[in-house]
Amino acid sequence: MAKSGDWLVPQVNGLPRYDKPPLIYWLMGGLYALPGSDQWDPLGSWAARLPSALASMATMVALADTLLRWPPSGLAGDGPPAAGLGRVATAINAALAFALGPLMLVWGRTEVSDALFTATLGLSLLLAWRTFAAEQGPWWPCWSVLALAVLSKGPVAIVLFVLSLTLFWLFGAEAARLLRRLRPCPGFALTLVLAAPWFAVALLREGKPYWDSFFGYHNLQRFSRVVNNHHQGPWYFFVVLVLASLPFTPLLLLSLRRVLLEVRTPLAAPLSLGRFATAWLLAVLLFFSLSATKLPSYWLVATPAAGLLVALAPFNAWQAGYGVAQGHQGQRGLRLAMAASSALLVLVSAALALAPQWLPLINDPTLPGLAAAVGRRPWLNLGAAVTLAAALLLSGLASNRPTARLLQSQAALLLLVPLVLLPVWQIGDQLRGAPIRQLAAVARAERSVAEPLAMVGLIKPSLHFYSQSTVLFEGRSPHALVNLTDRLRAESRPGLQPSSADRQPTLLLVIDVETANKPHWQTMEGEQLAQAGPYRLWRLDRLWLEQRARLLQQGGIVPTWRNPRPEMI
Repeated sequence: MAKSGDWLVPQVNGLPRYDKPPLIYWLMGGLYALPGSDQWDPLGSWAARLPSALASMATMVALADTLLRWPPSGLAGDGPPAAGLGRVATAINAALAFALGPLMLVWGRTEVSDALFTATLGLSLLLAWRTFAAEQGPWWPCWSVLALAVLSKGPVAIVLFVLSLTLFWLFGAEAARLLRRLRPCPGFALTLVLAAPWFAVALLREGKPYWDSFFGYHNLQRFSRVVNNHHQGPWYFFVVLVLASLPFTPLLLLSLRRVLLEVRTPLAAPLSLGRFATAWLLAVLLFFSLSATKLPSYWLVATPAAGLLVALAPFNAWQAGYGVAQGHQGQRGLRLAMAASSALLVLVSAALALAPQWLPLINDPTLPGLAAAVGRRPWLNLGAAVTLAAALLLSGLASNRPTARLLQSQAALLLLVPLVLLPVWQIGDQLRGAPIRQLAAVARAERSVAEPLAMVGLIKPSLHFYSQSTVLFEGRSPHALVNLTDRLRAESRPGLQPSSADRQPTLLLVIDVETANKPHWQTMEGEQLAQAGPYRLWRLDRLWLEQRARLLQQGGIVPTWRNPRPEMI
């Protein structure tokens, strides 16, 4: 977008990319288009990842601000309703419980739309509840932000928004108040007015391919049929729910249990945040459990709700007025949940301390030498010490107040980001990403004007980004070799023109060691130009490639690249 000036639909490797709406691409493209971006962002990673990081931080601020404005009451073991430092601690707990979840630690800095969708849908839902809880104020902010969520991921934003509010109503929210405060008819109209124009213009320009790809494949088919072998049982997101909030999953489950036990009890609107967060989380669980295609990233939109429920675990507002016995029972449940979370932290600490034993078991050809690179640094030992300290703080080493213990533990865990996550991430990037950047630089220097560039075996789209060339990607199988040969002769896209071996006798080929050892790729004829990590860059003889393809075709291997492939790059 930044290079072409076409801001309607992004182009990737010479093909239009229809799988997501444009908001994440507009944000990335805007950063790439800033003057001097080559100097402050030479690898292009800041512009790609900054929208996700900023969106995640915006969600943290929104969670904290919501709890500061509408503090819970009935703090189990802390005496009076949250006020002063307890109020601030609860707000920070919600933000950190969201941000330090295993899924957000990864996707919060990843160059895809999931973190942005989590932020925009989460903000729209928080604004909807805040509108419901307040006695006065505008109705339109939540619907405006919902339009941004639609432009981040598509119609699924509206489905999850409506399903969350519906469950909230079924959990006892006053229907008349919801309708009066949120005004759904003009609200949905506003969302459509803001979001629909891009879809209409894209459909008018791109036509049936856009309709079939975005609405047909990436929305309807992903829900109704298994796509890309992402098949899991109906229990899948129950497991993800447990894993995504570690190590504070026991506190999350405690909050869910309390809300569901008292779900039909009348509750004042300003005290219904826990009930609303439960409806939000269960809406995501229900919808994506019904989906045929299941991915862990789908759960991200539930993580702000999970963060709220973790922070609200020390409170028993939903039990107010039910007597002393219920209060003691709530405190006993809270003590058990915090003890279980402390035990989980001890297990994580032990796993980090024992990393030299299990790191060599990671068998990823794109991360050669990971165990040695990480093992000779002190990061994992520091991480083990920090996690153990977090366990002790949560168990009451420095305070007997539940909110303070949770905050102290999460503050300790926050140190894991600079001490462990970022250094290990940097090592992973050096092992996984640097070889591709090195070979892309050689390919740019060596490539003649019309010489094709291809990659077989391990498929790394970053080769296209760093080489600034259209790349033919194929896999490891004999079909891949036959496909590559046929595509060189017949395929046309921006940056790639069909050619024969006579007109263009060579191609540049990036191939990994494992693929090169396959029988159909052995004895390649040409010149090896460079090697980096598990990859080799060859200037390959097209005549050899065509001869090898003819032998495979004589054995019954036929080209398959013309078959419809919605995910083709």
